[in-house]
Amino acid sequence: MALDTKYLSIKSLIIWVFMAITSLSLILSSGVNLYSQINTYQESLQENIIIFADMIGRGASQTIMRDEPLVQDQNLNVLAAYDLIENVHIYKLIDSNTPSFFASYNKVGIAPVKTQFEQLQTLVQLKMTGSVIEIIQPIKDNEDVLGYVYLRASAEALENRIFQSIMITVSVLFACLLICFFLTLKLQSAITAPINGLVKLVQRVSRQRDYSSRAKLHGIKELDILIEAFNNMLQRTQEHMERQTKAEAEQVKLNSSLEDKVRQRTMALKEANSELIETLEKLHQFQRQMVQNEKMASLGDMVAGVAHEVNTPIGLGVTASTMMLDRLSDMRKAFEDKTLKASSLTKFITEGEENLNIIYRNLNRAAELISSFKQVAVDQSSENARIFSFTKLLDEILMSMRPKLKKFNHQINVNCEDNFVVESKAGPINQIMINLIMNSIIHGFEDMDNGQIDISIESVDDTKVCIEFKDNGKGIPEHLRKRIFDPFVTTKRGQGGSGLGMHLVFNLVTQALNGSISVVSEEGKGVQFRILFPVKVVDIDKVHTHSLI
Repeated sequence: MALDTKYLSIKSLIIWVFMAITSLSLILSSGVNLYSQINTYQESLQENIIIFADMIGRGASQTIMRDEPLVQDQNLNVLAAYDLIENVHIYKLIDSNTPSFFASYNKVGIAPVKTQFEQLQTLVQLKMTGSVIEIIQPIKDNEDVLGYVYLRASAEALENRIFQSIMITVSVLFACLLICFFLTLKLQSAITAPINGLVKLVQRVSRQRDYSSRAKLHGIKELDILIEAFNNMLQRTQEHMERQTKAEAEQVKLNSSLEDKVRQRTMALKEANSELIETLEKLHQFQRQMVQNEKMASLGDMVAGVAHEVNTPIGLGVTASTMMLDRLSDMRKAFEDKTLKASSLTKFITEGEENLNIIYRNLNRAAELISSFKQVAVDQSSENARIFSFTKLLDEILMSMRPKLKKFNHQINVNCEDNFVVESKAGPINQIMINLIMNSIIHGFEDMDNGQIDISIESVDDTKVCIEFKDNGKGIPEHLRKRIFDPFVTTKRGQGGSGLGMHLVFNLVTQALNGSISVVSEEGKGVQFRILFPVKVVDIDKVHTHSLI
């Protein structure tokens, strides 16, 4: 039978996995490096512009005090050696508020620009707009302001360096990917070549029945273990075939007096082989039957649980709808016979409202049950981790449950540090706490007026969180405690309990949070759940308070 071509080969899988991992790593590292280079270029250019402005201002202070604008113009001409500087204007203060033009430098081919003194406060800090960099700095003599120097420079050199860095990074990235691709081809060849050789050997042995062939070792530990085991099997098979051939040759050489005895022994051997084959077949059949029985038992439990929970509300809805149809048929008949009375119509409306309410409540109950069944299979690990305060999260949970909790006089105590901030998945934690609290209220505090729940949260080695949930309810019987996390295990069968709450908690802890949950309980002494899962503890001083939930 030909193999289905839709499956990936080991060769393709190795190439795709290695190239995907390498590409992602190279892209991330190149992006970080490029971002760092661009920031370094920008900071270097800005520092140079500030240094130029400061140097020009210091040199201009002497010419301003001596009132020598021509000398200052000559001094500024040396800036022609610096391509990035386009305009430099020096202004002298006539009085405390009126700057007057004193000297300037304009790069050849660049028109003078007007200094925007109304933006003095803005341009005191270096400002970059597009490819233009501007800065205004005061010219001081000790603490006295003599004037201002306005410097305008071009960021074209920065843009060229950024473009060159991008091109170099892309070229290096492409070259690394090519090298990685060739190395991956070599690696997959080193791995798949021994496997292909072993496959061809197996095919040849199965076709030609040549058990003298042996596979060669290739230096790969796992493959060598497999090859040695296969060679041992071939060796034993060959020895068995040689012994059988030798025995057959000896039988031919036996004299005629021993032929009957040999025939009898041969028949006994065939019978023994037949019995062994029959026994093995029965054993295999028994094993398959056991596996099938286990599957059917699990399926039967699930179907029974689903059917029992959903059957009642749907059955009540069907009964109410049937009664509604019967009453509607009577009303139609009375209407057609023109014997319809106001009292009959009033009674029909009243009964119709009651039946519709019954149908609505039961269909809504069925929908809730089906939603609970579906929620068990939901993969909670898809939610992204985020930073939140555990205290605020618990406050939000208790706030959302206030409509349900205010019907009871139970007390809930939370022990958690106010500044305990972690990065984890808040959604699964929310569902876990709600299910545990409602489980205590519905089951643990049954027939109790004043129950108490204690919730303690603490950090373990700054890498994990431990949640201890205790109540002083009636506890869990031993026969239920061992199966508390199995689906459809409930003491409220037929009373609204679906038996999926603790199973959902177990799935959320182990799958969504990659943690563990344990339970300690004795009948009449309450229950204690201990949940442990990994988190990243965050320093509250490094995050914005308004960003926490």
